[in-house]
Amino acid sequence: MTNHYYTQNPDVLHEEQHWPFTLLGNELLFTTDNGVFSKNRVDYGSRVLLEAFNADKTPAGPWLDLGTGYGPIGLALAKQWPERQVTMVDVNELALALARQNAVANQIENVEIKSSDIYANVTQRYAAIITNPPVRAGKQVVTTMLEEAALHLLPGGTLTVVLQKKQGAPSAKKHMTETFGNCQILKKDKGYYILESTLN
Repeated sequence: MTNHYYTQNPDVLHEEQHWPFTLLGNELLFTTDNGVFSKNRVDYGSRVLLEAFNADKTPAGPWLDLGTGYGPIGLALAKQWPERQVTMVDVNELALALARQNAVANQIENVEIKSSDIYANVTQRYAAIITNPPVRAGKQVVTTMLEEAALHLLPGGTLTVVLQKKQGAPSAKKHMTETFGNCQILKKDKGYYILESTLN
């Protein structure tokens, strides 16, 4: 059975949905389907992550939305900061097709949407990496996303992550502190932690 949202080609019965959602003060239109994460609305963790993300702190350069799904985080960032280029990657081809469709529907052009198994096809360095990691894909996937982020950041770049306390936020904070030498909690909200590390 390969219908998990974190697999490459979820084997699902298609059931597209279309709905608007306001993120960072901009109303965006989304098309979703079975086989993607949080298909009925933008999940609470992603919303808290977007609101807490410290854009002003990041140096010049593009941003990376790691594990973009159908695109809510990357598209919200690209819409709000049109002068930034945002790369959006995921392993799920169905989700990527939806993300491309959603970019067009919202007339967002400052994005590059491509397939990548974590950092496998990530070839440049970024001013920020933003991620709502796929916890159900397993601890090793999440740990790799956090620990290898430093290899893909520009000096002064930030890694911003949302995780629930019960899904390993404290241990993620430990990993990020060990990797970067720093990690702060930007926000706690209903059990969600927004963690940020900076590449010094």
